[in-house]
Amino acid sequence: MTAWTWEHEGYDPADARLRESLCTLGNGYFATRGALPECSADQVHYPGTYAAGCYNRLTSEVAGRHVENEDMVNLPNWLPLRFRLPGEAWLSPDTAPVLDHGETLHLSSGLLERRTRYDLGGGRALLVRQHRFVHMADPHLAGLRTEFTAEGYSGPLETEAALDGGVTNAGVPRYRDLDGRHLTHVLTGTADADTVWLRCRTRTSDVRIALAARLTSPAPVTHRHDRPRALQTTRLELVAGRPATVDKVVALHTSRDPAISDPLHAAVDRVGRAGSFDALLEPHLTAWDQLWRRAELDVPGEAGRILRLHLFHVLQTLSPHTADLDVGVPARGLHGEAYRGHVFWDELFVLPYLNLHFPEVSRALLHYRHRRLERARAAARDTGRRGAMYPWQSGSDGREETQKLHLNPRSGRWLPDRSHLQHHVGSAIAYNVLQYCEASGDEEFLHTKGAEMLLQISRFWADSATHDERLGRYRIKGVVGPDEYHDAYPDAAEPGLDDNAYTNVTAAWVLGRTLDVLRGLPEPRRRELAERTGLDDSELDAWDHISRTLHVPFHDGVISQFEGYGELAELDWRGYRRRYGDIRRLDRILEAEGDTVNRYQASKQADVLMLGYLFSPAELQAVFRRLGLDLDERTWRRTVDHYLHRTSHGSTLSGLVHGWVLARARRADAWKFCQEALQADIADIQGGTTGEGIHLGAMAGTLDLVQRGLTGLETRAGALRMDPVPLPELSSYGFTLRYHGHWGVRLRLERGLLEVTVPSSGRSPIEVHLPDRAVSVQPGETDRLVLPD
Repeated sequence: MTAWTWEHEGYDPADARLRESLCTLGNGYFATRGALPECSADQVHYPGTYAAGCYNRLTSEVAGRHVENEDMVNLPNWLPLRFRLPGEAWLSPDTAPVLDHGETLHLSSGLLERRTRYDLGGGRALLVRQHRFVHMADPHLAGLRTEFTAEGYSGPLETEAALDGGVTNAGVPRYRDLDGRHLTHVLTGTADADTVWLRCRTRTSDVRIALAARLTSPAPVTHRHDRPRALQTTRLELVAGRPATVDKVVALHTSRDPAISDPLHAAVDRVGRAGSFDALLEPHLTAWDQLWRRAELDVPGEAGRILRLHLFHVLQTLSPHTADLDVGVPARGLHGEAYRGHVFWDELFVLPYLNLHFPEVSRALLHYRHRRLERARAAARDTGRRGAMYPWQSGSDGREETQKLHLNPRSGRWLPDRSHLQHHVGSAIAYNVLQYCEASGDEEFLHTKGAEMLLQISRFWADSATHDERLGRYRIKGVVGPDEYHDAYPDAAEPGLDDNAYTNVTAAWVLGRTLDVLRGLPEPRRRELAERTGLDDSELDAWDHISRTLHVPFHDGVISQFEGYGELAELDWRGYRRRYGDIRRLDRILEAEGDTVNRYQASKQADVLMLGYLFSPAELQAVFRRLGLDLDERTWRRTVDHYLHRTSHGSTLSGLVHGWVLARARRADAWKFCQEALQADIADIQGGTTGEGIHLGAMAGTLDLVQRGLTGLETRAGALRMDPVPLPELSSYGFTLRYHGHWGVRLRLERGLLEVTVPSSGRSPIEVHLPDRAVSVQPGETDRLVLPD
């Protein structure tokens, strides 16, 4: 292991899927899991390939009901390359003796290296070495180089490379009752002596997909077509100790691509014009060098190694190529089929990081939401409300993709899924619009698409609020907060909770900030917007009133997660930990016992405490003051302590949020949760879920924990505002930013000192505000600032 490599030594089938997820290679357009090319999809291996935004919808019969689900499609497998001695079985680690095996993920270059020695018996061995890339410069290309070396013998070796269109979506065991056959009309053919192709389409979304593969070998290449596979075979004559190299270069296109006439023609043409494996490496390596410079991160020790791995996977899912696509943030990356590739609120943890490095990518991801604004407005109308009701789970067209049923693996029962009531996703989108515009200075987006989304999200919140004469306040009823454990009151006939504090406080904040944006619009634009939407002063006055009078429940001197939370029973946490050990999925445990977590003060993840993640202490206090409420430091600390002891951390986001909040509220305990967030995927702390896809929000969130959480960095009112909270375990670190047109702004914190370097340019100086002073840093200058104690 080095700072820039992750090594996996030995072969253990039990770890295969975790390793395949963590060794996924991608470029923002498509990604391929790190499966061994000689292994097919089975109970051990799962070689999936996914293109961003490529979905298909199927209907399945589950528990006596017809259930419709849209999935990110597992595309035809371009990886297969198997080998054998003539007349013998194909070799794989599951069927042949392995003398040694290792894989190395090279983060700096985006390469996956593999080395396996197969025992052939009689003192003979076959050494297989491979290097793989998914091209970061040309997003439609991938390559696989395989070197075969005979040890202790000379003789023939047969190889077979394939494009396989017989794949299905079968990577998540609990989805296996659902139809996963998304591809149809699979055809194969030959384009040239060394090139074969495969084309197909998705069954209902009618996305056309084409791959072309070029095989280069020291021996003649023959081809045959055994649909749904296109096969290329060679017979190598191995000489002991002398490597023989087979290179496979593949091009992938779909009908969603711009500037092509036909995916098949584009794929065949691209692979035909592509250079050799070696020639393709140079621009690929250059592209990765440029990415690492733009996202430079200098954190010492093991934390730095893990953060670099997290950044690697974020960049493979959301790269500059993403800026040209109509896609959102897939919660599990392009690394597997968990959550069906859907877009949730996870962008709330991703965009704040991207804003300060790749703002063009953030803008594209917000365009995805804006293109689906009309669908969100239609969803609101369907419930009798105005404005935009964005879906909890989104896919191709912005309709609600949340499943109607979900499986509890402990009980084997299919249960109603009510998470579509998490309307707070609208506030997450509004938050990201405002964060992006502050960080980038993109007034054009704020005045146009941003203002349109903010207006319609605010309109939805205002129309969702009902006035309670007894309280003299507005209430938002029938929702679910970030804590998905609680989706109804005990024994209630209908789902939903009233006055979820996170939902109400963020709704009030969105209403207030939207009013600020609308007042700040140029008068001609404000007039256009009012004419198009029917917005008038009376509606704005109503928003202002609601934003100051939304109800926030309290109990026992702490903020209540929702109205009535304090009346729920206390859980025997010690008893359940003693009986079950890992109780992260407490909801499944209780349901299998015939009970429900709705009866208890027990949370899956941070809910109320999410407010401390989104807002600095000063801003959170200001939001409460606007609501006519006092949130002093003691009340917030009591609230943090209350929920800290009642949370099972059944989400990878939970450790991240708790670490962020505790860094300011209870510093001595913060690092424990920061460590949990760092370990979430590499240690697979959620019990096997990482093998189904990495947790992109948690990965990006750990990067933002260093970038904004520990530094207290805010981009407000045209300045970088910082209020660092050094942790003893991480007292020295640095990173670069892109801010308001300044590229490569470097911040470094070390032993009570903040160093700010602004590279030379023709732009204005950067204003840096600390709690006790403000400075202006000119382009081409470095300022060293002593931090207040």
